[in-house]
Parts: sequence; structure tokens; C-alpha cells
Amino acid sequence: MTPFTRRTLLGSAAALAMPAIGRAAITSLSFYFPVAVGGPITRIIDGYATDFMKANPDIEVKPVYAGSYADTLTKARTALKGGQGPEMAVLLSTDTFSLIDEELIVPFDALATSAEDKAWLQAFYPAFLRNGLIQGQTWGIPFQRSTIVLYWNKDSFREAGLDPEKAPQSWAEHATFAQQLTKREGGAVTRWGVQIPSSGFPYWLYQALATQAGATLANAEGTETDFAATGCVAALRYWIDLAEQQKAHPPGIVEWGTTPRDFLEGKVAMIWTTTGNLSNIRTNAKFPFGVAMLPAGKQRGTPTGGGNFFLFKSATPDQRAAGLRFLRWVSSPERAAQWGVDTGYVATRPDAWETPAMKQYVAGFPAAAVARDQLQYAVPELSTHDNQRVTQALNDALQAALTGRKAPDAALQEAQTTATRLLRPYQK
Repeated sequence: MTPFTRRTLLGSAAALAMPAIGRAAITSLSFYFPVAVGGPITRIIDGYATDFMKANPDIEVKPVYAGSYADTLTKARTALKGGQGPEMAVLLSTDTFSLIDEELIVPFDALATSAEDKAWLQAFYPAFLRNGLIQGQTWGIPFQRSTIVLYWNKDSFREAGLDPEKAPQSWAEHATFAQQLTKREGGAVTRWGVQIPSSGFPYWLYQALATQAGATLANAEGTETDFAATGCVAALRYWIDLAEQQKAHPPGIVEWGTTPRDFLEGKVAMIWTTTGNLSNIRTNAKFPFGVAMLPAGKQRGTPTGGGNFFLFKSATPDQRAAGLRFLRWVSSPERAAQWGVDTGYVATRPDAWETPAMKQYVAGFPAAAVARDQLQYAVPELSTHDNQRVTQALNDALQAALTGRKAPDAALQEAQTTATRLLRPYQK
């Protein structure tokens, strides 16, 4: 792979022909980033880059919106292989094993060598570090991170005779509430009780259910999965029963991208989605709504989710140093707090919640702290070697079961068989 060279920007065609005597060299950094939630994410990130460059005129930062998480990974890989890639990218934290296996990224421990740097690496919530902490090294810096939370329409609760201030606390209560909240007119459903998206990231929503059922989808080494475990089957059966037995959930596939809009339009009373949608829903909801931890099965549980910053091996030493400066700046307590306020993602470090801006935000909008408080029940998001193909096998199984094409246990066993085959080369 051809290393990138640091470019010196001199500002005019004439200056290009002159020696850069007395001029400070400018290190240029670009990073790709995705957008997976509603709201003006691109404008916010562009603003952060501008603010950083004002305070650091020797570094030029170029954010590049690259589409979805999958698009961003594909574009970064393609560009890097062609020698034209970015120096950094925000990618799913679950891509870490694959990025290491492909020798595309470098750990931050080799760069963050000062006492301050080391303290910075330890400043994040442990739950957000787990997916990027492999073989004792930190490969990803938590950025747009989330958990899954439950949103509910308080007006719908009131109309259905439910306490508008009380979210369901258990699976049984969740199913009962969903039945009561489902509204029909002339045999047609005009409002569903609940929607759990099954496109885009079906494995992620499913992992919450599986964790609540007491199951663990994969080992910490990313070499083994347990998709066909009893708890995994029970979790999928519960999801299906919300549609088939309770008649309170849309049958078939529920779209990730339209679920928040369905909620805002009153087509569904409760939804499971990322806390990253919090600011979007707060801005656009025309009704009072609540945010709660997910209901418990045998236990509470949610996977963490979202993206980490990764630093590519092709970056020059100067670019790596500049990247470290930018990441320390953008993940500082003040910036992490502002990012949480601006987007709804979880501020990734405890001290961000002690800043005046965050304290004021939470005082006026207590729902903002729900995802943070749920971190005590959080598990690392499903991540393995050959992650995309392993996850795709599980996604295919989930969708086959949700659409009635396969029984839950048979679908999950098929996914497990595929995962075992894919992961065999990585087992010692």
C-alpha cells in the first residue's frame, strides 16, 4: 500500500515555486464518516473540523461524508487499496477484528505515550472501549456511540388507559402494553403497539433480546458464536410472538430508517431504536414522549452500538500525530458533551456529564441520561473475525424467521453452522 505524503499548502501558485522559508508546514488529514440517524450530522461534524482548525492552524482537517456505515467501510477500503484513502474513518466498532486482520489500522497505544495521552485513553466508559480493546491494545476511539432505548408516545399511553409516565419494565409487561396500544379501525391497524426494526441492523436489535434472555452471541476473542443457544431461540420467539400471538407488531420486516418517522407520525406507540435518534425525535415530535431502558427478560440488557474513530496504517508519522491531536480535541469532555447534546448520541466519557452544558441539558431533559444509565447493563456489540459475513448469516436467519420462511430454531442453527465454518481459520 502506498503511504500518503504530507502536503504543504502555501496558498498561491506563485508561492509554490518559492522555498517555504519561515512558513509552518500544514499537515492535511481527511476522515470518512457515516450518518445512521436523523438530524444535521454532516453540518455538525463540518463545524467541529472548522473549530479545530481555528485553534490548530498547522493542521487541515477534511471530513468526508461517505454514506451509511457499510458504504463508509467499502469506500475506505477501496480508496486505501488504490493509494488514495483517508487517514482516519468513523466505522462501526464491530469492524475492529476485520480491520486488524486486513492490517489496515494501527493501535493508539503506540502513539499515546505521554502520561496525558494514557490518561485520555482511560477516560472513556469501559462499555464503549470493549469492542476496540483487543489483545491488550486500543484500536478504536469511541465517538458516535449509543445503546438501544425504548421511546414511547405518552398521548397514546393515556388514550389506551396506561400510565403515560410508566414504561414497560419486563417482557410480559411490554407485550401486554403493546397489545393495549395497538389500534384498529374496520379491521385495519392504524397504530401498532411496538416496532423493533429488522432491516439495516437486525442483529443489533436481536442482540438486545438475546442478552435479556441470558444468552451471549459470541466470545470475547471473536472466534466462536452461539447463535443456536436456548436463550437465543427464546429471544427470537418472543420477537415473532409480538406479531403472531399479540398482533401488536407489524408482521415481516420493519425498516430501520422509517421506524423513527412512523413514531413521529403516530403510526406506532413504542419503538426500539438507537439513542442517536434522540435529538431528531425531540426536535420533531408533536406529542410528549418518554425514553426508557429496554424491558427485562431474565435480566436487563442492550448491546452498545455506533462508531469509533480508526487511524489507518497508511498515515504518515506527521498525520498520525496530527490525528491524535484532533481526536483528543474532539473527544474532550466539552466536545463529547456538546456532541451528545447536538445529536443524542451518548457522551462517551464520565467527565463530559459533569460539564455545565451537559448538566444544564440533563436538568431540562432527563431522558438524555437514560442511555448513559443503561451502560451498567450493556454488553459489547456482536463482533467477530470475518465480521460482515458472520453477521450477515445471522441477519439472514433473523429475517427468514421473522417472515415465516423458517422456524426460529432451524434458522438460528443454520446461521450457527455458517458462522462455525467462517470462524474455523481463526481458532487456535
